[in-house]
Amino acid sequence: MNRKTLTQYLVEQQRTHQTVPAEVRLLIETVARACKAIGHAVSKGALGGVLGSLDSENVQGEVQKKLDVLSNEILLEANEWGGHLAAMASEEMETLHRIPNRYPKGEYLLLFDPLDGSSNIDVNVSIGTIFSVLHAPHDAPGRDIEESDFLQPGSQQVAAGYAVYGPQSMLVLTLGNGVAAFTLDREMGSWLLTEENLTIPEDTSEFAINMSNMRHWEPPVKRYIDDCLAGSTGPLGKDYNMRWIASMVADVHRIMTRGGIFMYPRDERPSGKKGKLRLMYEANPMAFIVEQAGGAALDGEARILDVKPQALHQRIGVVLGSKNEVERVRRYHQED
Repeated sequence: MNRKTLTQYLVEQQRTHQTVPAEVRLLIETVARACKAIGHAVSKGALGGVLGSLDSENVQGEVQKKLDVLSNEILLEANEWGGHLAAMASEEMETLHRIPNRYPKGEYLLLFDPLDGSSNIDVNVSIGTIFSVLHAPHDAPGRDIEESDFLQPGSQQVAAGYAVYGPQSMLVLTLGNGVAAFTLDREMGSWLLTEENLTIPEDTSEFAINMSNMRHWEPPVKRYIDDCLAGSTGPLGKDYNMRWIASMVADVHRIMTRGGIFMYPRDERPSGKKGKLRLMYEANPMAFIVEQAGGAALDGEARILDVKPQALHQRIGVVLGSKNEVERVRRYHQED
């Protein structure tokens, strides 16, 4: 079958829509190559000596897995020298990573969660990489990039995507003009286009949430899940299934494929009042992708892409997926 490669797709987008500058195209190709290398390391598992934890924690206070650190290094090294970036930021690093002086600097900023779903690394469940591209401020040339330069609302993202390392390795990408999915042909070593216009159904009968936190939820979230659990005899009039993989990439990819709602809401615990997921590395890129596929993404009440970040590692509540269910959660918050 004659399928488009990622490069062909990007060139066509550049020619047809004229919204993909050459620098962005080359940057995405570089990130995609890095994801291919990460996927290769993941697939080796114990044979590659990459399983298990290190005696260290990231800036979030979470124990780092060997693959977390390796994935972070792969993305940094792949993107340092190309001349497309002014700086990078990662969930695994305390502060930004400036491009070394020995390399040319570009006009863009790259943010990434190098390996989402770390708790599943050692049990062979799908994990992935999430990334986001921003334009550096116009006054950035001639000065050092600061953390504040990254603090742009998600609506200003130039591109976003994720790679999921599962039975097939897939790359899902938006350039602000719909969502495309690519599958890695391991024999050819190429990302090949397998879905050009991913669309999330507006209605769903699947929800994904960590039920063990139920006692801590805010009342609107508990009301919504109670209504789902009430099934066809309840207020929503249909039976729901629950799915929870504990890997945001895997849960969101299921929603991108067949619809659903993913919830990692704020809760009443001191550690959960602002939410758990990272705005810059997880919520913003996923919200951009989901909206481009016809879905919706809220922090519970407000659109995630409208949130003005206050810190590089800011946390936020996340409710995203099929539009009608997400809007129902918003309405429950407003009524509360």
